[in-house]
Amino acid sequence: MAVTEELPKEEKRGISFVEQLVEKDLEEGKNNGRIQTRFPPEPNGYLHIGHAKAICMDFGIAEKYKGTCNLRFDDTNPSKENTEYVENILNDIEWLGFKWQNIYYASDYFEKLWEFAVWMIQKGHAYVDEQTAQEIADQKGTPTTPGTASPYRDRPVEENLRLFEQMNTPEAVEGSMVLRAKLDMGNPNMHFRDPIMYRIIHIPHHRTGTKWHAYPMYDFAHGQSDFFEGVTHSICTLEFVPHRPLYDKFVDFLLEKENDSNANYRPRQVEFNRLNLTYTVMSKRKLHALVDMHLVNGWDDPRMPTLCGMRRRGYSPQSIRNFIDSIGYTKFDALNDIALLESCVREDLNKRACRVSAVLDPVKLVITNYPKDLKEELVAVNNPENEQDGTHTITFSKNLWIERDDFMEEAPKKFFRMTPGKEVRLKNAYIVTCTGCTKDENGNIIEIQAEYDPTSKSGESGANRKVKGTLHWVSADDCQKAEVREYDRLFTVEDPSADERDFLDLLNKDSYIVRNNCYIENWAAEKQPGEYLQFQRIGYFMKDPDSVAEHLVFNKTVGLKDAWAKLNTK
Repeated sequence: MAVTEELPKEEKRGISFVEQLVEKDLEEGKNNGRIQTRFPPEPNGYLHIGHAKAICMDFGIAEKYKGTCNLRFDDTNPSKENTEYVENILNDIEWLGFKWQNIYYASDYFEKLWEFAVWMIQKGHAYVDEQTAQEIADQKGTPTTPGTASPYRDRPVEENLRLFEQMNTPEAVEGSMVLRAKLDMGNPNMHFRDPIMYRIIHIPHHRTGTKWHAYPMYDFAHGQSDFFEGVTHSICTLEFVPHRPLYDKFVDFLLEKENDSNANYRPRQVEFNRLNLTYTVMSKRKLHALVDMHLVNGWDDPRMPTLCGMRRRGYSPQSIRNFIDSIGYTKFDALNDIALLESCVREDLNKRACRVSAVLDPVKLVITNYPKDLKEELVAVNNPENEQDGTHTITFSKNLWIERDDFMEEAPKKFFRMTPGKEVRLKNAYIVTCTGCTKDENGNIIEIQAEYDPTSKSGESGANRKVKGTLHWVSADDCQKAEVREYDRLFTVEDPSADERDFLDLLNKDSYIVRNNCYIENWAAEKQPGEYLQFQRIGYFMKDPDSVAEHLVFNKTVGLKDAWAKLNTK
């Protein structure tokens, strides 16, 4: 997308172009040295990671330059908005680690916006149009051909005022009238061709009820709300670049109405690139479709790009912020690899996740020479990256569960896990030597046998003997059964938004796999949603809110390594 605004000539390393613009404004004394931003979500859905990028910018700018960042809900369309979305937006912002100075709503300004619209009618800058939506669209023209004026464009001011009042009555028919700004039907910028300012909607508003029947359009309400609140930098994404001249024009009209010649203050719109991720979509319409059609398990489905979905999956807020910092802010849209996000998640969780033992595809391991009635409490380090996280104990016994993939009856030379005749270490426990296995009538391995070396206990003098393989395990008599949910890419193509096929046809049918026969050590079962876990040698996990004492559920956050990249380069 073409951008007319140039970056500051003296580019500073390590800061975004938005920060450069802010610093330039401060140096020039604009807005009396004051910095005020806002994060303005529409409460018509849940926040996703794309919104997180805007949140980090809006709140981060205010924080860095000792300014103010307010939260404003742009609630000008009651047909799509409700308090459920408001509450979840508040939760998501706080979870990311930000705090707003004040909470505002566009609906706080409905009276002021109505008065402003009346003033524009009185000044000949607006008129009521009774054409259909299709007729208005047909008259807009094209970017290379001028539009055609509405037959209602020059109706008398008094008639416009009367009809505008009529628009705000219960008797007004939706779609029968709109209020349009009288600007320039020949302007190359299509947004300038007599844009709609108000339309009729009879659905009750989540805050104002049935007081209003005519509601302002986003382009008319947004800049004015910024002005009313004292916003200095209205930071938004690149799709609003062509809206900026209209934003500025409405602010010009408002300054004229207020008879305010103080040009030292006016909100300034600045645009940056959106956050787009591979193998997912960011369109609220498409995300709504996935939820409404029950193709995912709600807005907080861990496959969704929503913040609540990522939180449920086990992403940390810091990992998301680190990812956003790593991709930066530019004037050019790009498609960011989801593998980079997952790498940031791994890096952050490695520092904070407690290490626990879990077996997802179990097979029985019997230590044949271990005393039948003996149990030992062995010491396990909670997090080798942070000594202050301490230790816990894990029970060792004769009968264990290990991963089925950790055993091969006939193994290749470089297979360093369990195979007959070779030694491996059981993590935090002993070195064992596999002596054989038992199969069922179909040839499936149902039990593995091994002998342990009593002198090889971890942490003791005899444990110095080196072996190439170390396996995790849980005691079969001292563990709990669990359901583990594993997630893959939601779509099968890298950029579903650019694909000509219906995006619903691109869904990955294998993006959600449930394992019902998993075992976890008892200590891990006590963990709660919100606590970060690493299942040793497998990946990062978090207990799901669906968990109950009788049925434990864990979500796989991300593997220890990028298995997807390896799989797709073969």
